[in-house]
Amino acid sequence: MDPVQIIARCRLFEAVSELRQKKLATLGRLAGYAKDQIILRQNDVVPGMYIVASGLVRVYKIAPNGKEHTLHMATPGQTFAEVAAIANFACPAYAQAVEATHALLLPADALTQLLRQDHELCLELLTGMGLWVRHLTNLLEDVVLRDAAARVARRLLDAPRDEEQICSLPGLKKHLASHLNLTAETLSRTLHRFQDVGHIRILQDQRIQILDSQALATQSGVEP
Repeated sequence: MDPVQIIARCRLFEAVSELRQKKLATLGRLAGYAKDQIILRQNDVVPGMYIVASGLVRVYKIAPNGKEHTLHMATPGQTFAEVAAIANFACPAYAQAVEATHALLLPADALTQLLRQDHELCLELLTGMGLWVRHLTNLLEDVVLRDAAARVARRLLDAPRDEEQICSLPGLKKHLASHLNLTAETLSRTLHRFQDVGHIRILQDQRIQILDSQALATQSGVEP
């Protein structure tokens, strides 16, 4: 895996120039994690920012009563522990490899030093952080303002699809349900209801074929 390509595919760094992407890549080191391996624990010292190169990472919190809530499912090209690494505070959540995963780690100390030396990189990175904040705002809006069907429809529309309009649900259904602030039963019922009315087709291995993106957009309140 080429660190330069991993950086180039990272959404957080999409506004960063090619030259600075290469500088960032020289800082990184690749690490592999087995399925179900805990990468970070809440309140750990964060070694740096992680960029998922392959696999899937679940970022989640554990409430005092032991209930887990999935905050983020980091797929290839996405990051985790980025804010803690840049702001130098303890890890706010757990991170676990849902499947065999490789990630590029940008060590916090080296990253901070580079940011201090290159103000233009800071400005470019701010653009990426702004996009991430907008994503979080949209997620909060979904949880607060949209019903279960609208949340699921929007998640399906946001998922990458192939030429046959097939997408894959990341991780276990219970993790995706938690991320959407739903029960696993509600998620399953909603998906089957969408299938019954012809919006989607449920395939094997957690794959979904989108049959009517306009209907899903109407359901979710967003454009397809």
